[in-house]
Amino acid sequence: MNPINEVHVQEPGLAVVDVTAADAATALALQAALAAQWATATADRVTRDPGQPGVRLRCYLDMRQPLGS
Repeated sequence: MNPINEVHVQEPGLAVVDVTAADAATALALQAALAAQWATATADRVTRDPGQPGVRLRCYLDMRQPLGS
């Protein structure tokens, strides 16, 4: 994965979430669960690192909004 861009964590309530999962369906399901709670910049695909198990995905959360809004 690329280094985290400072703008994505420039103030409290912003988070970068790196997910490693066995398969794309699991990683994307976790991302969907996060997006159901918070404003989320989602990824449309996962990546696979040669020689490493599973797949990876990075998404960006804005947790400053109240849950369930």
